[in-house]
Amino acid sequence: MPTLLLPEHFRCDDFFAFHLRDQQNIAEIVENKQLRKGIIWHNNPAQINLRIDNQQAIISLDIDSSKLGSSKNTSDEEQIAALGKNLLGLHQGVEQFEECYLTDPRLGKLIKNQRGLRIYQSASPFEALVWAIIGQQISVHAAIAIRRRFIQAVGMQHSSGIWCFPNEQQVNQVDDDTLRQTGFSTGKIVALRALCDAIKNQQLDLSVQITSSNVAHLTEQLLSIKGIGPWTVSYALLRGFNYLDGSLHGDVAVRRNLQILLTQDEQPNAKETEKWLAQYSPWRALVAAHLWRSQSAAGY
Repeated sequence: MPTLLLPEHFRCDDFFAFHLRDQQNIAEIVENKQLRKGIIWHNNPAQINLRIDNQQAIISLDIDSSKLGSSKNTSDEEQIAALGKNLLGLHQGVEQFEECYLTDPRLGKLIKNQRGLRIYQSASPFEALVWAIIGQQISVHAAIAIRRRFIQAVGMQHSSGIWCFPNEQQVNQVDDDTLRQTGFSTGKIVALRALCDAIKNQQLDLSVQITSSNVAHLTEQLLSIKGIGPWTVSYALLRGFNYLDGSLHGDVAVRRNLQILLTQDEQPNAKETEKWLAQYSPWRALVAAHLWRSQSAAGY
């Protein structure tokens, strides 16, 4: 059972709050500093168990050997450890960012109040992309409800009873009416179908590790998918690929909280926000996360 050491300022309460966004707890359950989350692991239902204790994270994976079989831990420990590091956002250079900007006259005060803030990740890039598609132009509350119905209609249930977020193969097995009943609009169905087709036809590889040298290529591929725009790409890169330099200047909450930070009478528009964020490259998305967190609950 892999054990991961956590950084000094790791915000475990924020980590658990992120997974408590859906109060109905069908796919993520948090109890006593432990997360249980359902995922599809090599096409089998699985349950992640991640417990935090004394600046350590202990993670295991309970995998159903078949859809009708019993659960057992069978996966390689290195893969489990990698999954845990990804979920916890431990691949992110947060300490370097804070060292650079802790004394910044504007951003510094946010960082001082939010030391250790990082972007907790979805279990897979596909999950992050689907969440971004669901969240297009609707409230977080509405998106959470659609996500819940989507998981129950399309995903699998682990033998423990927890629901597992579906993969692209499962999406391909349901019809549009099923997706529509979960709350997907026609445009979002088109985007989800096109995403799954691109993966199936090997036009899109979500397993690639994103860096500054290849992010433009993936961005171009994603933007070529009908129904996926710049906000969806930036959010998915942030939440699914640990990429901290996406510019979330189109996000309403980012612009609203930037207005508060800068003590301006009017909210900056997207172009003004983009220009302001540019000075913090390659950390623009992490700056956006600090703006989200400054005026909202921990489940940003």
